[in-house]
Amino acid sequence: MSALFTEGWPRVEAVGFTVSHMERSVRFYCDALHCVPESDLEVSGPQYARLVGLSEPMARVVRLRLGSESIELTEYLTPRGRPVPPDLQSHDRAFQHLAVVVADMERAHRHLREWQVRFVSDGPQRLPEWNFPVAGIEAFYFRDPDGHPLELITFPPDKGDPRWQQPDNRLFLGIDHTAVVVADTEASLAFYRDVLGLSVAGESENRGLEQERLAKLSPVRVRVTSLRAAAGPGVELLEYLEPGGGRDRPADLRPNDLAHWRTRLAVPSAALAAQRLRAPAPAEFADVRIGYRRAFLAADPDGHALEFVET
Repeated sequence: MSALFTEGWPRVEAVGFTVSHMERSVRFYCDALHCVPESDLEVSGPQYARLVGLSEPMARVVRLRLGSESIELTEYLTPRGRPVPPDLQSHDRAFQHLAVVVADMERAHRHLREWQVRFVSDGPQRLPEWNFPVAGIEAFYFRDPDGHPLELITFPPDKGDPRWQQPDNRLFLGIDHTAVVVADTEASLAFYRDVLGLSVAGESENRGLEQERLAKLSPVRVRVTSLRAAAGPGVELLEYLEPGGGRDRPADLRPNDLAHWRTRLAVPSAALAAQRLRAPAPAEFADVRIGYRRAFLAADPDGHALEFVET
């Protein structure tokens, strides 16, 4: 099958997830991570119900900006959903995270300690020199107030997007990628690369003490494949070769559940994309404040939600 989109499409427009208390989440992302609010609106009605597959939903949607990238928070006022499972682990296939780029890892880590953020990793980890594709990258995992996994990351001069190396007086620079755990990298590449047209930007196999401390798993061996769309944050595939036994994404996970993430892809025609992906016809929106005219939800081979929008 040829790629679904022409050159310049799709674009990763935003990464979003569901939160339980909007004011608390906005305060966290703006104060702790220095995001900037962009929009704040309530959405409801039959077209929104059609999009998210819920009966009579009413939601508050807040869009935040960090650097050039956007995060979208959704609180379902009705119906309320389930919390993030407290035992969610880094190799479970419901796992998805955002990687926030920082200018100074030591200062960023100290800043988050002052916020008493829940850490997953044993402090920042520098990936070893023997693993050349990722050597010198520093990272650590932590969680937001609802338990969503997040990552701070910093790149050495020879790694990452060149814009992360530009002089900047900000501590939190932007979003490099969102990462999803997959069962089979080749099956995921057949979807993201061959169908959607994303490009492979890098590959590595990460293991050893630093990766164990980062993911809080032992032993750990993970195949990492970085993909890029025409614009926006990357999509990173994480296939855990060790340990085995990561749980599948729950089949009954709904958009109002707090473990529900969505990666928004802007496309030239939502109707054509839905037809090619054998998805339901797009919902249509007259209120331009929502940011798009047509949209539908689909899933990757592991069930991670993708929102295709036509502006």
